[in-house]
Amino acid sequence: MTTAAPGPAALEHVRTTIVPELLAAFPGVAEELPTPFEIPQVRVSPEAIRGVAEWLKARGFNMLLDLGGVDYHPHRQGEDRFEVVYHFFALPQLWKLRVRVPVGGQKPEVPSLSDLWPNANPAEREVWDQFGIRFRGHPNLTRILNPDDWEGHPLRKDYPLRGPRAMGPYLPADLNRFHPFKDEPPDEG
Repeated sequence: MTTAAPGPAALEHVRTTIVPELLAAFPGVAEELPTPFEIPQVRVSPEAIRGVAEWLKARGFNMLLDLGGVDYHPHRQGEDRFEVVYHFFALPQLWKLRVRVPVGGQKPEVPSLSDLWPNANPAEREVWDQFGIRFRGHPNLTRILNPDDWEGHPLRKDYPLRGPRAMGPYLPADLNRFHPFKDEPPDEG
């Protein structure tokens, strides 16, 4: 394994060596993306993320810093409405790589990486809880932030602002709970 100098040289090594090798290893399912940030990034198809993650781990990326979800609704619909974004890191080389995986459809799903990086377990649960993106093969894909009986996934951009109750008829007690703020002078009578 080669070791690049820390900082910008390490990121340049990722950009000029590792990313081209990754693209050659996964033709047609991975592409380099321009980035406004210092960290190089690639887009990988959902069916390839597991193989790419294993390849990166064998290449020296020994940390999954984090993963998160993004909802591009209403700008994107269909198969790329959501993204799962992974940040991989290599110590002591200080290599960083962002991997973006577009997912969509009625049941967005990607393979779980929780057996490769145990810290992916709670992060995948959070993405499922908040965005409804399923992680195939996850050992315990249950809610982690919302109550077990929560309806829907509240960080989806089409989720009702007032929650599921906004979708149905109001109960009499709800009418006073969600009344709009009115800026009127006090009654002087």
